[in-house]
Amino acid sequence: MASAAVDHVIGLIVSTVQNEATLSVGINDELDEIKRELVSMKSFLHDAERKRVMSEVMKTWVADVRDIADQIEDLIDEYMYYVYRQQHFTKLHRIFRTPKTRLETRQIASKLQQINKTIKGMDERRQRYGIDRIEGTNDHYNFPLYQRDLALFMKEDDVVGFVDESRLLKTWLMDKEEHRTLISTVGMGGSGKTTLVAKTYNDETVKSYFECCAWITVSQTYTRDDLLRSLIKEFHQSRKEEVPNDLGTKDFKDLVGILIGYLEQKKYLVVLDDVWDTNLWEAIKVSLPNNQFGSRIMLTTRKEDVGSYSSDVRSHILTIKPLKEKEAWDLFCMKAFSSCPGNSCPKELEPWALELVRKCKGLPLAVVALGGLLSSKKSITEWSSVCDNLNWQLNNNQMLEVVKSILLLSFSDLPSPLKHCFLYCCLFPEDYEIRRKRLIKLWIAEGFVQQVDRTAPKEVAESYLMELILRSMLQVVRRNEFGRPKRCKMHDLLREIGLSISEKEKFGVVYDGKVEIGECESHQARRLSIQTTKGDLQSYSSITRLRSLFVFVNGSVSFSNTLLSKFKLLRTLDLENAAIDVLPEELGTLFNLRYLNLRGTPMAELPKSIGELRNLELLDISETNIKELPSEVAKLQNLRHLNMWSKFIADIHNFELVRGMQVPFEISKLKKLQVMANIEAEGNIIKQLRSMTQVSRMGISNLKEADEQNMCSSIQNLKLLHHLCLMVNNETEFLRVDALRTPPPQLQKLFLFGKLENVPHWFCSLQNLTYLWLHWSRLKDDPLPHIAALPNLRKVILVNSFVEENLHFCSGFAKLKILWLLVFPQLTGITIQKGVMPDIQELWIDSCLMLNAVPYGIESLTNLQSLLLTNCSASLIGRVNDVESKDRSKVLHIPNIKCFKRRAKLSYRFSPEVKKE
Repeated sequence: MASAAVDHVIGLIVSTVQNEATLSVGINDELDEIKRELVSMKSFLHDAERKRVMSEVMKTWVADVRDIADQIEDLIDEYMYYVYRQQHFTKLHRIFRTPKTRLETRQIASKLQQINKTIKGMDERRQRYGIDRIEGTNDHYNFPLYQRDLALFMKEDDVVGFVDESRLLKTWLMDKEEHRTLISTVGMGGSGKTTLVAKTYNDETVKSYFECCAWITVSQTYTRDDLLRSLIKEFHQSRKEEVPNDLGTKDFKDLVGILIGYLEQKKYLVVLDDVWDTNLWEAIKVSLPNNQFGSRIMLTTRKEDVGSYSSDVRSHILTIKPLKEKEAWDLFCMKAFSSCPGNSCPKELEPWALELVRKCKGLPLAVVALGGLLSSKKSITEWSSVCDNLNWQLNNNQMLEVVKSILLLSFSDLPSPLKHCFLYCCLFPEDYEIRRKRLIKLWIAEGFVQQVDRTAPKEVAESYLMELILRSMLQVVRRNEFGRPKRCKMHDLLREIGLSISEKEKFGVVYDGKVEIGECESHQARRLSIQTTKGDLQSYSSITRLRSLFVFVNGSVSFSNTLLSKFKLLRTLDLENAAIDVLPEELGTLFNLRYLNLRGTPMAELPKSIGELRNLELLDISETNIKELPSEVAKLQNLRHLNMWSKFIADIHNFELVRGMQVPFEISKLKKLQVMANIEAEGNIIKQLRSMTQVSRMGISNLKEADEQNMCSSIQNLKLLHHLCLMVNNETEFLRVDALRTPPPQLQKLFLFGKLENVPHWFCSLQNLTYLWLHWSRLKDDPLPHIAALPNLRKVILVNSFVEENLHFCSGFAKLKILWLLVFPQLTGITIQKGVMPDIQELWIDSCLMLNAVPYGIESLTNLQSLLLTNCSASLIGRVNDVESKDRSKVLHIPNIKCFKRRAKLSYRFSPEVKKE
């Protein structure tokens, strides 16, 4: 982790030197010298951290490097504050630096100079004490590898679960396909990949199906030639043949020749266990001939991109799912209570046993290890201690070493920026569903995202997130209509290990009541996540080096008048859904703040000092009680994201779902603003929007019919706009949009809330549109023909948008996946022609009381996975539920059907995509 901290601070130095022309000569020279010293230390740090067993001297030296990196980061931020203050004074016609500013600059330059000397002294100390001769071992990696080999010798009775998976693997192995086939088994560390494949590999039916077999454990440090030598040896031994002599002297060409000659007339089976390298298949495929005999290559990997990367070969991928609840319980009892009749759990231990199995989240490795650990513990006190101190047990109990070792492999293999990003996820509470957008913005605000030429930071951060998901280190719990992750969470044990690393490396600490507050205070962590509190946050005032502060508590909490001023280096302050109703004026002292999230708090106003947060890039005050932005927000010249719709949860059957906020200043002063959702149309604000050409996402409420010309003219000028929401004040008001000649070319999401006189003429030109919501449009013309041909449309929500009796889906909707038809009081029939909506997966029909039959042609929607009928007629519900009815037979192919006769209160949280509560 010291290497990650050094990488981070080198990037910060480079960015500061490149972007700040106002750096004084002394500061610039010192930073440049420090950067050169740190770059020279990087390779040594990387090598040192690969050795899991280090001497105490080396551990101390590595920790010192990390602390130095943190100090440099603090000094750079402090200096940039003084630069800002100097520029501010200049604007006030104070042309010369004040003596205080000059003194502060000299002090920072002196501190940097001292740090430079310290770094050079550390380098000399490293050489003097021989630390540069790295003699640590990789035993940390060997232990789990030994465990992997044991899977080959497990008895059938010792394997719990994987019945369907094993059957599927056997089918793929022994189907009639003659071409060489690659079968990948993918899952997180400890998920049972090796056990499953070993169970299949050892099956006598499978073994007899192939003429020769080879099992190779690849791991992270394989060499191509050694792997080929192992294959030759394994193949010969599987047939009890003599292994060729002098394999150690053969080069790659010779080894490939031996393998091809041996395999070209045989049906063979190869297992490549624990593959990390995406290029492995490309490196060895030439040695495994496609001889048309039905040969198979199986590999296991915890990296999804490894499993999916193959060329010139037929392939299958099996993603390992967690053990089912009963399977996990049976496996745990088999290990923990092997001496009890029937492996049954004693009643008095059951609460703790259930809790420990729950924490394993179906991870077989953890279930087995915990069961083995507790098999020797009989008292309630012992069980309670393990349950309450699982983090300590993972780090200090030898019986759980295998769990920690295998899970740590995934972390150790991460590139430096991703290590920080992963540990950041651990700051969220256990089982917390983390929004993709929130996480990405936090990473950017913290400075974890590296600069990549011609690539936006958001795109780089998205690639980081996908990498963590592909490596099975984050689990996707919800995806959008494109299959893109919306919410993720962490496996409990992976999070526990991440937290232990965070605390050790001073990256961050979680206060959840399991440790005393004093322990958090003395920790001096860079990040603090408060997950339980007695209400007063003053207890944490001594942790003065904080970069991030999260508050996840249910009860009321408050900031004292002086607390925030203790955190002047804070970059992110995340109080989402915390019961905090007031922020003190000391908020303005957080000069370094980039990210302020007050979403879902009961706050009614912002302190006027918010205008002092000149580095602030994101302000989220959505779903609060704030009705109006203070004029001081106009001073936030670096603000890029402004989310500010008022808290308003409404019944979907009503017109109003969300309200914007009033802006009593010229919003166009915010030259960097890209996201603005939602503002109230008051005064000349609509005209101002015309000059805000950098805006990509915008929401406007309280529109009037008289605003049409100005609004359409402004929208016409916003060429980067990809998300647009327009709302009138009430359901009787017309939303006028006909004056818009052509919509913004990149528009992807469109929300129109209000009565439409006709279907906008420009709908047919929305070639990039993916998401359309028409709310209370009450059109007399059928809108479907106007949008059917849109090539990228994936989601359509129509709420009281059409007043006629029939909806006809005659053509198109080639990529549509989600369709909601809500509140159609006069609708009597829906017709879907064959071939229309071929990819649709979800259909929701609500409050269509005149509709008495399922849509005509619904049986042709072969990919439909979910049909939801709510608040519909008793006749329609009856037809769907009646096993004898024709309507029932039409929907039998749909896996998930839910029907509700009675009208329920359907509430939504608009953000700005609808989310069913």
